[in-house]
Amino acid sequence: MISYRDRMTRGRTNVGWLDSRHSFSFGNYYDPQQMGFRSLRVINEDRVIPGAGFPSHSHKDMEIISYVLEGGLRHKDSLGNGSVIAPGEVQRMSAGTGITHSEYNASADQPVHFLQIWVIPSARGIPPGYEQKMLGKGDKRGLLELAAGPEGSRAAVAIHQDARMYVARLDAGAEVSYDLAAGRGAWLQVARGAVALNGTEMKEGDGAAIEHEPRLVVEGTAPAEILLFDLA
Repeated sequence: MISYRDRMTRGRTNVGWLDSRHSFSFGNYYDPQQMGFRSLRVINEDRVIPGAGFPSHSHKDMEIISYVLEGGLRHKDSLGNGSVIAPGEVQRMSAGTGITHSEYNASADQPVHFLQIWVIPSARGIPPGYEQKMLGKGDKRGLLELAAGPEGSRAAVAIHQDARMYVARLDAGAEVSYDLAAGRGAWLQVARGAVALNGTEMKEGDGAAIEHEPRLVVEGTAPAEILLFDLA
């Protein structure tokens, strides 16, 4: 069974410096039918104008993944970490018992476009932590790369949950397939371009909740970038 989340039905926050689309309830956007999917709680597609960003604020008991599509995102946190996240990298911040951080567009003249993902951790009160890694080097187009996953999964960054986030870049006509184990669910997010999921077209910003589908086939109907979540 596949339930599609049309990009035009997402919530929206637009405050001038920030244009954010919410796949699930977030901030002032509330929909009791869209409270997340399994342990996946938030997918926000954010665009921030040059020089602007989120001032210092706190989080607790959440695994937060940032994935930049265009531009650079400057991060600072109360653990002493400071960096710029660029396309091709993935960042994981475990809020755990509490962490304070800020996120700003690193450029004075170019916007930043990124996805922020929240995953509910398997336990509360873990120590806060941070990782930022470049995804596999070389030409990985047409392959599913394991960007985030539990300790021991060989993911680029480790999260405290039995969940995996894969990313793939597809040329038009190229496809990737994924076998979903019994009892698990998946979420597909189209970050850019257009694809067909098991024959049904999806466009940039669309999402899909997937259950009881043993095999997923994603074909690029245009050059595309996707995120695929495998969730307990």
